[in-house]
Amino acid sequence: MMESMDPSVADAGQVGAPGQAAMGAPLWSTRRGRAQRIGARPGSADMSVADNPIGNDTESIAYLKAGRDEVEYAGAPVGGWSKRAFDIGVSAAALVVLAPLLVLIAVLVRLDSPGQAIFRQERGGFRGKPFRIWKFRTMRVMENRNIVQARHNDARFTRLGAFLRRSSLDELPQLFNVLIGDMSIVGPRPHALEHDAKFARVDPRYELRFCARPGVTGSAQVNGCRGPTETSEKIRKRTGYDVEYVRHWTWAREIKVLARTAAILLKGDDGAL
Repeated sequence: MMESMDPSVADAGQVGAPGQAAMGAPLWSTRRGRAQRIGARPGSADMSVADNPIGNDTESIAYLKAGRDEVEYAGAPVGGWSKRAFDIGVSAAALVVLAPLLVLIAVLVRLDSPGQAIFRQERGGFRGKPFRIWKFRTMRVMENRNIVQARHNDARFTRLGAFLRRSSLDELPQLFNVLIGDMSIVGPRPHALEHDAKFARVDPRYELRFCARPGVTGSAQVNGCRGPTETSEKIRKRTGYDVEYVRHWTWAREIKVLARTAAILLKGDDGAL
């Protein structure tokens, strides 16, 4: 449920379903693994939408109100073939090594509460194309529409589910999503489809996230933007980190996100639900 939405932003414009062309959206393409603005002039208002990496300024809002051009996505996701090769190698190796743990968690989930061990939900992927994300079930409900974001001490959590979320072990089945090409190890975290539509109304940069495969971990998450996005400020801040990652992708940035993820997992994350 969205709260504290800034009306000046939320009512500024409407977008279509993620990945579809919308009137007046900026033109984007990916080149050498990076997303770049087509025809933007340095210092102009049309650059501010993407070049302000965090937050949203008055020029961005004015640009959105003025109308949007078409969104154009390039053929290959951010990172190209080298990033995909890395994803296949890491996910395949991890699935082999972690197979006993995956089986153990699946059995414990089934014993802990009634229902399936694996939770599947539609999320927005590369170019906004929907895919089914896999997670260990941590709630007593299986929502795929009218989804309410998880909160701290959420009454829907199972006893085991609360631990799986705090430790991020519930995310391990997404290694299968990575292996088959729906996701990447690193990338913008995928949201429920209805949340994609809501967030795109808040921040005009949001659809640029779809130039990358969604990730198991991401730049926003290692920079303190994990957890519910119930305010427009949190949506814009998270989007800013994702946009910066997409526009300036390099292997150095990829490794930095992975290193920070490992450090957070070892010491714990207060933002984990």
